[in-house]
Amino acid sequence: MADLTLSLAFPSRGLTVLWMLEELGEPYEIDVLDLSKGDHKAPEFLKKNPMGRVPVLRHGERFIWESVAICTYLADAFPDAGLGVPVSDPARGEYLQWIFFGPGTMEPAIIWKTTGDLDAEYQPFASVLDVASTLALALKDREYLVGDRFTTADVIVGAGVMWGTRMMPALPALPELESYWQRLEARPGWQRTSEIFQSHLNG
Repeated sequence: MADLTLSLAFPSRGLTVLWMLEELGEPYEIDVLDLSKGDHKAPEFLKKNPMGRVPVLRHGERFIWESVAICTYLADAFPDAGLGVPVSDPARGEYLQWIFFGPGTMEPAIIWKTTGDLDAEYQPFASVLDVASTLALALKDREYLVGDRFTTADVIVGAGVMWGTRMMPALPALPELESYWQRLEARPGWQRTSEIFQSHLNG
């Protein structure tokens, strides 16, 4: 049995972690749950995540949940993959900024927009235009979010760009975002992730 096992459902945020594992290059196994059958609420699964939510990563004897936490953990646990930024590196702050931008700013904006902006006296989240414009500015003169190298931040934000422009179209299709996703989409790690995703959707 591989030292890493990812429990997930299709589609879900587990897709982001699956991509991270493909970029990591370490052997892993996947455990696909059927949410319609309540697999995520079974007593055995609740021992892994008392919230009864996917994804969950098993690494040895420990379990980690929350997709962004899992991805950040993997980058630190397997530094030779080069997907993280060490604490001593001046770029660490920017790296963490984008990692938290994904679930903290971009995702709520996309969900808010796709649910019809809901009925509120004020918008409690950033607008999708502000999110897209901020990303476009950051990517104007660089290929990736942190310097010129691909990191975990690109997995997390890139997955958000994919959801927000393809699966839940809400983000403005700015040229910088389109070219960014095209670069990410061409990566072998994403290509393998997409194949796994499609095989489970069609299987």
